[in-house]
Amino acid sequence: MSTPKPADDAAAPADTRDALEVLESEAKEWDKDAEIDRILKAFRLNAYAVLGLKPGAPESDIKNLYRRKSLLIHPDKTKNPLAPDAFDRLKKAQTELMDEKHRARLDEAIADARMLLMREMKLTVDSPELKTPEFEKKWDEKTVFVLVENEQRRRRQMKAQLQEEGREQKKQEEELEQRKKKRQHEEDWEKTRDQRIDSWRQFQKGKNGEPEKKKKKKLKPIG
Repeated sequence: MSTPKPADDAAAPADTRDALEVLESEAKEWDKDAEIDRILKAFRLNAYAVLGLKPGAPESDIKNLYRRKSLLIHPDKTKNPLAPDAFDRLKKAQTELMDEKHRARLDEAIADARMLLMREMKLTVDSPELKTPEFEKKWDEKTVFVLVENEQRRRRQMKAQLQEEGREQKKQEEELEQRKKKRQHEEDWEKTRDQRIDSWRQFQKGKNGEPEKKKKKKLKPIG
């Protein structure tokens, strides 16, 4: 007859499973927090950086990576208070990369940054330095510089456009006010038409009914 196992030994596997589940849950939360932190620290004008992709990544990679990361950091699946902000940035980055025009402008800016850096470092397309981590880091920094300049230029153009639109709108409002005044003047003139005609008739009638005044003869000087 076999000897029964102590209660503690029977419970050990369950305790181990619970401990493993806790560790696994904590690891997942750490992954979520790390990804949220990475997204919020990424340069937001570079959608590739926000998603954690290399420039020029295919559309399929953009969709797949966005789906995986959006599920990881979804605000409903983590207690991290920064999750909503990170999720919004991730969604915005994915939307920008799926827009062909926006993505083309971003690709052009990144390519411009690489070309400028190569000129500064006096490198050619065959230079081995292009494949080093140091060049990648400097390229990222130059990309930030170019994107910031482009954004500042865009804002200046937008400001100038708004100012021009404001001047045009003011001009249109002034023209509208002038037309309104002219129309009101014409309406007022028309309303008083009968009164003016009657006044003129009364004037003419009074003028015709008055006796004609005799002209005074000029006296000739004596002598």
